[in-house]
Amino acid sequence: QVQLVESGGGLVQAGGSLRLSCAASGRTFSGYTMGWFRQAPGKEREFVAAINWSSGRTYYANYVKDRFTISRDNAKKMVYLQMNSLKPEDTAVYYCATKGGGSYGTYSPSGYNYWGQGTQVTVSS
Repeated sequence: QVQLVESGGGLVQAGGSLRLSCAASGRTFSGYTMGWFRQAPGKEREFVAAINWSSGRTYYANYVKDRFTISRDNAKKMVYLQMNSLKPEDTAVYYCATKGGGSYGTYSPSGYNYWGQGTQVTVSS
């Protein structure tokens, strides 16, 4: 059974940095896409970044491009989200998710099959 466990969230001041981690287990993720999404109170879950487990190709939402970096460690089955220059509007619960089936549906939560429990990121002004 696929399991995704996020860690690394917390409280940080605006302009600061955090690194989120996602530990994946339960299957071989070759060819899968690993994504990060976030959901703020009263808002819909939105795409942040994704990476293809095999090729390393990355995808970013415009509002995090040049500030966030997604990476993976195949041997450890870990996916990371390095978040720099954080803003109060980045405050949300951040979720790790995974899907098969190529790049189709990469930017939509409905395209993902498995989800972690989420980790809270709070950016104070």
